Amino acid sequence: MVDVAIVDYGMGNLRSVHQAVRKVAPDADVCVTDDAKIIAGAKRVVFPGQGAMRDCMREMDARALRQAVIDAAHNKPFLGICIGLQMLFEHSSEGDIPGLGVLPGEVVRFASGLKDEQGGKLKVPHMGWNRVHHAQHELWKGIEQDARFYFVHSYYVQPSDAALVQATSDYPKPFVCAVAKDNLFAVQFHPEKSAAAGLQLLRNFVNWNPV
Repeated sequence: MVDVAIVDYGMGNLRSVHQAVRKVAPDADVCVTDDAKIIAGAKRVVFPGQGAMRDCMREMDARALRQAVIDAAHNKPFLGICIGLQMLFEHSSEGDIPGLGVLPGEVVRFASGLKDEQGGKLKVPHMGWNRVHHAQHELWKGIEQDARFYFVHSYYVQPSDAALVQATSDYPKPFVCAVAKDNLFAVQFHPEKSAAAGLQLLRNFVNWNPV
């Protein structure tokens, strides 16, 4: 049985995710896979990705991974990253398409014409290091409040259940950048690219045993 399965649906740089998980769990059996049976049998699952929502959903379905991902999100320690967070929700305004429907809510685009406190124009996509203000959860253990994480995205999630929210960041107003429910945790930022704080979150995940 694989310890950590990293879902490969052909989108995004999975090498950095694999290397980061291996770094924090050197003795674990970690694999990048597009095999639904391996995902179903793994002890825990990481669901990363980057790119356009429509392309990601299409490629995941082309590899017949939809049900394996949904099942894992309901039944075992599960970590969504970037668009792997967004795909868990019901609908995305990017391409006006349905997501996996694991979590209730929408994925929306940052508004145009955003400005910072000094009146300077903020670009979309939101790209770079931003502070994350988090709630209480085992995956935040050892991570300072308002630690910086690395973001690259034009869209963000709007959960319809406030109890899902685990963290926010500002651009320039607060937006949801992490959610959790039972065995599931998902983040908008890239922990694999977020230095010590990101590695700590991944370390917490590979040691996480939700009830």
